[in-house]
Amino acid sequence: MFSQALQFLLETFLGLFALALLLRFLLQWLRAPARNPLTHFLAALTDWIVVPARRVVPGLHGLDLATLLLAWVTEIVLILATYWLRGSGLEPAVGVSLVLVGLLAAVQLAKLCLWILMIAAIVQALLSWVSPFSPAMPLLNALVRPFLRVFQKRIPPVGNVDLSPLFVVVVCQLLLMAVAWLESAVVHASA
Repeated sequence: MFSQALQFLLETFLGLFALALLLRFLLQWLRAPARNPLTHFLAALTDWIVVPARRVVPGLHGLDLATLLLAWVTEIVLILATYWLRGSGLEPAVGVSLVLVGLLAAVQLAKLCLWILMIAAIVQALLSWVSPFSPAMPLLNALVRPFLRVFQKRIPPVGNVDLSPLFVVVVCQLLLMAVAWLESAVVHASA
């Protein structure tokens, strides 16, 4: 009972912290407007670890690699803590197990990115109908526009309705299936 509660707390807090770091990375990478409440919240929540990490890990072509690396390390810590709480440790080949845990953490981050994109596309599409001038629209547009543009160039609107969010969601679902297959392959390789 105690280990389940501890596992739940770790998954909740470390998972949300990894989400915050990943969102901070994505918003910076996609050049989202910096003057919005979400960006300020993410900066206030993660500055204590991101600012020192930036001194050690340099950026690359405008990418905040320190934040991405911290999100990956957070996922690794979460996976290792979950293994430890379940009573299963690393295999005798610790090096191989650590590589598999690192790969699993990268897969988890890819899955989280796809979920962020899919939810942002759905919310952006809904808000464009009910409240196109919402304060959240510039942020959602910055997150989703690069992916919508791919489909908007090839698929014309039908009855004045843009179907590109639907295609983004479908592609995200297909990629989530591929990521789930990859995740199960990594988990089976580590077992």
